Amino acid sequence: MDTLTRIRAFIDVVEAEGFSAAARKTGRSKALLSKYVRELEDELGALLLNRTTRQFSMTEAGHTYYRSAADILKEIDNLADLVRENNVGIRGKIRITVPRSFTDAEVGQSLIDFALQHPDLSIEIVAEDRFVDLIEEGFDLGIRVTRLDDSGMIARKLADFRVYACASPSFLEKHGPLNQPQDLAKVPVLIDTNNTRGHGSLRLRQPDGEAFTVAISGPLEVNSPQTTLRGALSGLGVAMLPDFVAKRYLESGELISLFEDYMPSGSGIYAVYPHRRYLPAKVRALVDFMHNWFKRNGACHPNPAPSAET
Repeated sequence: MDTLTRIRAFIDVVEAEGFSAAARKTGRSKALLSKYVRELEDELGALLLNRTTRQFSMTEAGHTYYRSAADILKEIDNLADLVRENNVGIRGKIRITVPRSFTDAEVGQSLIDFALQHPDLSIEIVAEDRFVDLIEEGFDLGIRVTRLDDSGMIARKLADFRVYACASPSFLEKHGPLNQPQDLAKVPVLIDTNNTRGHGSLRLRQPDGEAFTVAISGPLEVNSPQTTLRGALSGLGVAMLPDFVAKRYLESGELISLFEDYMPSGSGIYAVYPHRRYLPAKVRALVDFMHNWFKRNGACHPNPAPSAET
């Protein structure tokens, strides 16, 4: 029996959190899995798993071995995907993490369209607005809407991205005129905690690039651009909205863009994946698809957009 088979058995047992569960998942007998793991331990000269009738746990050596072995097996599987790519369709499962604001907006259709094109592929989409460790939590791919810092990950920009300060015509009629960004401190601002630092200030830039902040406050604070959008449309306050959320309403005139020359730029929508030598064909196919989807659909940067006089 080759070492690779023993390693797979060990990883199956660890990820299923027990021999019985791994046997049900893999279709192999509990005795056979136990035999493979025991042979692997004999080969290594180290105990990897603590076995009792009621508990299952990894030893310190088991934790160390599991992390490296799991990466090695993924590399082997990814290499096999590359070899098969020209001979078979995209199939299997892909697990991705996406901001909730992305899936709730029109750009979320990009994932649906990809699924339609690949019926043999199962896609698990986990939508949440927290930072996710792709490796630690077992994701194949992450979509991030941000100014991307160096994270040790591989990233490909799918589209440019910016935030607009938006208000309804009725709000501006009631609270205007707003002649300079500092005027935002004098009116209700709907605070999307995804886009503001400290929740009580807004970071802006002078046309020459110098950064400055404006103190803001308002009747609503929420980590949801969709909720701040509804508030802005209702005349509740000024909202800081991602372009892929604001686009339709700026084009229709239901919202007016404020102080565009002062809004930070340089952010993007990125596909981010762990640094691996062999990128799975299914992941590469999704990244390529989304990049082309954004080019075709022009999902970001409404142009032209109504802009308030400043």
